[in-house]
Amino acid sequence: MSNDEINLITLVLKLIWLVPVISFVIFFFRYRHNKVKLVDGIWFNIFFYSTLLCIGIGIIQTQNEQLIYGIAAIIAFILILLFISQAFLWIWNGILMWKRESHTLANTLTLIIGIALLVDPILVRIIDPLFSKPVSVFFTTLVDFTLLYILLWAYNFLTVALLYQFNRPKLNQDYIIILGAGLMKGDQVTPLLAARINRGLEFYQQQLAKTGKQATIIFSGGQGPDETIPEGQAMLEYALQQGFPAEQGIAETHSATTYENMRNSKEIIDQRPGSHNTIFVSNNYHTYRAARMARQVGLNADGIGAKTSWFFIPDALIREYIAIFLKYKKTHIFFFILILLWASVLTWGSLQ
Repeated sequence: MSNDEINLITLVLKLIWLVPVISFVIFFFRYRHNKVKLVDGIWFNIFFYSTLLCIGIGIIQTQNEQLIYGIAAIIAFILILLFISQAFLWIWNGILMWKRESHTLANTLTLIIGIALLVDPILVRIIDPLFSKPVSVFFTTLVDFTLLYILLWAYNFLTVALLYQFNRPKLNQDYIIILGAGLMKGDQVTPLLAARINRGLEFYQQQLAKTGKQATIIFSGGQGPDETIPEGQAMLEYALQQGFPAEQGIAETHSATTYENMRNSKEIIDQRPGSHNTIFVSNNYHTYRAARMARQVGLNADGIGAKTSWFFIPDALIREYIAIFLKYKKTHIFFFILILLWASVLTWGSLQ
């Protein structure tokens, strides 16, 4: 290899670092402006994986075989372990949900996924020989690429949802909206809802201690068919029992959904004079989707999350993902048509 070729390769390897740098700059400025855009997950993942690629190239350039093979072995071990154990981890989580939560379809999603991961290879082996090669190629391609598309969407959603957990609002808020989550025994705050209220009160006290500024807390939630009082009222009463001053609280009692929580709370805020710096509080798994709804109603508010029992998070995130996934029907139809065309092309090729 000539010196010119070596110099060219060296230059290209240096220029590769422009990919993570540029993608991070794009992500950084977009994310500062709006933290709820799904496309920012793509920019972050380009930055993250291109950085890993550049580091990998740098390690290879050291020509240290022990370092190269050692890192490769560790990565391979982790990937193989995750691949083998994923079905059992989903099932284990599903069993925990079954034991500790109500026996609803929504609370068995991780169990269903785990069983599907175990059964899928077996079904493929049984069904595949029953069809001709063209039919097998068509349906295998269709199913594999559809699942890949859904998983890529899920990964991108998890990226932006995780990034949102690092949101740290300034201690200058005029309003704190706490989102309702249902009552037990008709009029009592559930542990999950109490966690939201406590997180809001914690932020209220932090701001008061540091800046002396009192925020108004809006406790938002209507009355369900099995509830004897509105959630907003029960939440306010719970906060008062914790020592929260009554004059700083408002019970918003007409909302039945997160969208209505944001819309009705915004109406209350807009009617009041002064500045309108606002945050909202929900459980950590729900903050990203709630922030999207805040944007939809024109409410410029970021969220902070209350901690959730770890075993509940996987199932909850799946539900959050499904809710967002279903909002982009036209996009999914477009890509499904592309997958359908690709499966048709491969099937036609198998006939030649």
